[in-house]
Amino acid sequence: MDNEKEAEVKRTLGIRSWRNLSKDKVIKFAAMMPDLGTEVRLEQFPAFKDLAKNSVDSAKKAHESTLSANEKSQEHFHQASQQHREALTNDLSRDDLSWEQRQFLHERFQQNVGQEFQKDSESKQFLERGLRTLTVSAGAAIALGAVFVGARIMGESKDSPEGSLES
Repeated sequence: MDNEKEAEVKRTLGIRSWRNLSKDKVIKFAAMMPDLGTEVRLEQFPAFKDLAKNSVDSAKKAHESTLSANEKSQEHFHQASQQHREALTNDLSRDDLSWEQRQFLHERFQQNVGQEFQKDSESKQFLERGLRTLTVSAGAAIALGAVFVGARIMGESKDSPEGSLES
């Protein structure tokens, strides 16, 4: 890419130097990739690789923190549910209860089990969404790397005599 085109790209991105390329400018830069020369793309590959790795690492740390908080919340809920069932079991063991009172306690017991099942299902859905987000982040980083590597391979094949079909 000539210096004029490179300067235009930098102006468009609002940066003075390629070292000033920030996370928020990455998507804009990626959209401009077809207009950039191979040299510029290759020059920026280490910065993009580091940015992608840091983004995936940050997403992973956030996901791990969320998993830990979710696990603690689940443990508290299950412990409270278990204590509630134990109290209901103790009440059910009393001999002086009427049929209606026993029926009420049985219904409460079933409600408790249903609530715990629902909480467990919600937790699994929550974990699935988090894993999906992490997977998309990693996939985007890999795709971005592939764009740069592909540009490098294409650039090398254009420059080398082996890349031509002439004999």
